[in-house]
Amino acid sequence: MYTLQQPDPDYVVNALWQVTGVDGSNTASIGGNTTFSSADQEGPVTPYASLTQAQVIGWIPESAIASAQACVQGQIDSMITPPVSPANTALPWSAA
Repeated sequence: MYTLQQPDPDYVVNALWQVTGVDGSNTASIGGNTTFSSADQEGPVTPYASLTQAQVIGWIPESAIASAQACVQGQIDSMITPPVSPANTALPWSAA
């Protein structure tokens, strides 16, 4: 996490996060970051040393997490069933 010393000591202004998915031997992950503004603050500030993982995860918009989860699932799906790539085939009327 990135912090500033204003409006409070070690005020979190950015959190880097990662979503990882595992399906058998297939693992995929994607990272993101969420920025925060003191204008968005609701309620008292929790001192940095007292923050919990669950609390910080709760600050990340559900839509960002859902989007990351969908991307990770797509990566895993592609590992399980790789996409078919087209072959460059010579024209039937050209000499081989």
